[in-house]
Amino acid sequence: MARTPSHRRATRAFAAVGSIAVAALTLAACSGGGGGDAGSTDGEGKTLTLWHYEGDDSAMAKAWNAAVPIFEEKTGATVKIEEKSFEQIQKTASQVLDTDAAPDLMEFNKGNATAGFLASTGLIADISDAVTQYGWDAKLAPSLQTTAKYSSDGVMGGDTWYGVPNYGEFVGVYYNLDAFNAAGLEVPTTYDEFVKVLDAFVAKGVTPLAEAGAEYPLGQLWYQLALSKADRSWVDDYQLYKNPVDWNGSEVEYASKTLSDYVSKGYIAKDVSSVKAEDAGVSFINGTSPIFVSGSWWYGRFAEEAGFDWSLAAFPGSKLSPGSSGNLWVVPERSKNKDLAYEFIDVTMSPEIQAIIGNSGGVPVAADTADITDAKSKQLIDTFNGVLADDGLSFYPDWPAPGFYDVLVQELQGLVTGSQDAATTDANLGKKYDEGTADFR
Repeated sequence: MARTPSHRRATRAFAAVGSIAVAALTLAACSGGGGGDAGSTDGEGKTLTLWHYEGDDSAMAKAWNAAVPIFEEKTGATVKIEEKSFEQIQKTASQVLDTDAAPDLMEFNKGNATAGFLASTGLIADISDAVTQYGWDAKLAPSLQTTAKYSSDGVMGGDTWYGVPNYGEFVGVYYNLDAFNAAGLEVPTTYDEFVKVLDAFVAKGVTPLAEAGAEYPLGQLWYQLALSKADRSWVDDYQLYKNPVDWNGSEVEYASKTLSDYVSKGYIAKDVSSVKAEDAGVSFINGTSPIFVSGSWWYGRFAEEAGFDWSLAAFPGSKLSPGSSGNLWVVPERSKNKDLAYEFIDVTMSPEIQAIIGNSGGVPVAADTADITDAKSKQLIDTFNGVLADDGLSFYPDWPAPGFYDVLVQELQGLVTGSQDAATTDANLGKKYDEGTADFR
């Protein structure tokens, strides 16, 4: 439940590193994963076929394109990038990866129903040896690792590495600083201050929160409110099925009741149920609403289009935030050049390439912060770094069960329109969650 319902859930960290800054590792030869040309980095005369679906102007595409000549000079191999859409890869991966047409390296969405499914069916390789050899585990904080490791049943958080992310994403709070200054207000650092700011804008006739109930933003706000009353064990129960989720518990009860209150108090527009994510983002860009709770994927666009000073911070009063690693590099089991694939992954994890992601509006997972020269980008990475330091990334609310995205949208629309109360909403969500996760528990 990030940039689109089909990916980036989000298509859109923690104790081990607690900081993004890391030392560069040498591009040593690797024998992990098996098959292909294990043990050799000599790629002379060979071609690495790579699939990814990032737009040319995205931070990731810019970085990965820059990685190509570095990789080619290092290995002697040639990179062939085949342009695919997310939908092409998502819909055909399970068929294509079981044939000789499988690429050597592929970007794929993280999560149980996507990378987890490919792992459980043997279509992507166990890359645990390569992870150890190259030291990627030392660069990735625990919750980033969660989305890269799967059990034999395809449930994330397992013991086996099937992918490597080289960027991250998270949900925070965007503030229109010009609007705050004009209203004589300061950016809140506690939740009580946050509520006082909302009340102050309402008193001035301003609807403070840009929001969208027809797509993902409202569900992310609901989940963020639950996270503000939760701890890591609750996240593990909700996302990893460690224990049953109490849908009458304080976390869910608070989230639903508070969201309903936000509408009745005028913090959110009463027609929010019909508003889409694009409309909410535009209402922040054009200054209609001075606050937007949403993801880091908006950062580059706001930097280009917002005609005012703005900032991004973690949700006040909460150590937990929606977010995760970005999508994963996965190596198909039928890759003919596994070791070259590992070499390319390692180049994208290097400080040089990580800095390109960071300076282009992305969220690198292994950048040296001294290499981030763009002030706005540094603010973004520092905010993400703070979430990592608190072991705060908590994934997305729709991840646990197939089809739960649509359930969240529908039930929260009922809540904010007043057609059902918070208790009914929680009961309906709990029933669908339990049905959808029964096979995993």
